[in-house]
Amino acid sequence: MSAPSGPSPAGSASSAGSLREARLARPAPSPASRSPSIGKLRSLLVGTFAMAQAELRKLHHDHLDIFTRSVQPLLWLFIFGTALHHNRSLTVGTLDYRSYLAPGVMAQAAMFIAIFFGLAVIWERDVGQLQRLLATPLPRSAIVLGKAAGACVRALVQALLLLAVLAVTGIAVRWTATGLIGTLALLLLGTGAFACMSMLLAAAVKERERFMGIGQLVMMPLFFASSALYPLAVMPAWLHAIARVNPLTYEVQGLRQMLVGVGGAGEVWLDFAVVIGFFAIILVAATRAYPKAIL
Repeated sequence: MSAPSGPSPAGSASSAGSLREARLARPAPSPASRSPSIGKLRSLLVGTFAMAQAELRKLHHDHLDIFTRSVQPLLWLFIFGTALHHNRSLTVGTLDYRSYLAPGVMAQAAMFIAIFFGLAVIWERDVGQLQRLLATPLPRSAIVLGKAAGACVRALVQALLLLAVLAVTGIAVRWTATGLIGTLALLLLGTGAFACMSMLLAAAVKERERFMGIGQLVMMPLFFASSALYPLAVMPAWLHAIARVNPLTYEVQGLRQMLVGVGGAGEVWLDFAVVIGFFAIILVAATRAYPKAIL
């Protein structure tokens, strides 16, 4: 048997599907692509779609992870929510506390998925896959958005399962088409933002164990210093001030307004604006920091 005639890229025989998609993501020459702005947009969209497809293939082979993650919000809803079901200070009017809690645990579960998504970035760096991705012609923002899309898909599946449980158990929510579509859209925006924040953290952390500790340090204050579990009105002044600058508060308030009809001041447009603004800022930061993840 003859020896190889020349060097080949390391790990080419076992490269992941995401890398193969990324290498094919360069747009074909066309009149539209001659315009720099249109060409960049096309490259961003094609690259994001390729990365999202790779993340979807991972999800297709990971049904157990979806199931185990879906159990967590149900525990919050039926154990924590039932235990505090008759606490008048945590209810709004005659609303069932479990109905009030449902949007909060939906946002919390999605944030838990997103915050620890950066672990995949550290693993990909350790096995050399991240270096190969960064060597492709894909824009950095397309890689970040594509990976955030993977977290969004997991959060979407989890949210749909939670909504199905709410329907079966008869917990009161508003079953309107606009409310459900708006709820899922805001949830995906928030999940994408927190996934980008996770990748930003992963770019600065070199060890998976250290990332786990930092992830917990970031996640728990965000969760408890928000309106996910209790109304802003029952918070002390210092916690209320923190909650007002917490992006998770605005995500939860918007979800709650659309799902059960109660929230902050009923200004859903403000909730969307804050979450979109947070997403845009953290996306830019994650895109700039992402190359540092290989150092």
